[in-house]
Amino acid sequence: MTDAGLVLEGGGMRGLYTAGVLEYFMSKELYFPYVIGVSAGACMGASYLARQRGRNRKVNLDFLEDKRYLSFSNYIKKREVFGMDFIFDEIPNKLVPFDVKTLMNGPEEFVIGATDCESGDPVYFKKSDYDETTIARLLRASSSLPFVASSVQHNGQLLLDGGISDPIPIKKAESDGFELNIVVLTKPRGYFKKPGKMSKIIKYKDHPIINDKLGVRYKHYNQTLHYITRQEKAGKAFVISPSQDIKVGRTEKNRERLESLYELGWNDAKAQYEKMRAFLGSMEKQYNH
Repeated sequence: MTDAGLVLEGGGMRGLYTAGVLEYFMSKELYFPYVIGVSAGACMGASYLARQRGRNRKVNLDFLEDKRYLSFSNYIKKREVFGMDFIFDEIPNKLVPFDVKTLMNGPEEFVIGATDCESGDPVYFKKSDYDETTIARLLRASSSLPFVASSVQHNGQLLLDGGISDPIPIKKAESDGFELNIVVLTKPRGYFKKPGKMSKIIKYKDHPIINDKLGVRYKHYNQTLHYITRQEKAGKAFVISPSQDIKVGRTEKNRERLESLYELGWNDAKAQYEKMRAFLGSMEKQYNH
């Protein structure tokens, strides 16, 4: 284990890149004392901290042809593109068991980010805030993409996708005491988000603040990217991001592209591994003196 945080961006099916990166980390038995993720990043981080090699790939690729996983028929039936009951209940409890005990008993802190529907603010849940029976609910909340999934109720709060309010939660990691962070992005360097079209067409009647947040989300996202670049230059962040621009959308179903993205994550992590370890080693020495 190294003394640095691991920050995982979301991105729907683009999270397969993160899955590849984390699979390589597991092959090297590299674990971080603090892991924070939103949406797909949180889901990938959960299997990683459960030490379940191959699980992220299996969950996200083996059910592509199953309409219960991802289909327009899901939206017609339940107003959700991803089958949330299937993904967060049937898969982890029956089809590809999730070793929640290993995650909960592990030494690492695992923080799940979501968005409060009433305030529009990010909310973060540490291990002390959930248990073996409630972690799936929070992973579901963090992954409930706007307009294609319903909000999730937890302890009196209605929650949606963590990427709405804090898409790359590096500042939260820093505020929790981790000055050094490895950041895994799901889009290539040089990418900047443009204003969303969906939020102009569809509006939340019950959660007007979410409409406001979605309207400026691109600005917040781009500001966060600039901040990460500054932290990189200051020697406080190390970024792993796709070295190739494989066109994969949030609801991608093309298996070939998704497999390529997963393999790219593995290969990018492998290519940068020694450089990353050198970064961690040199900076840890500096902070310990």
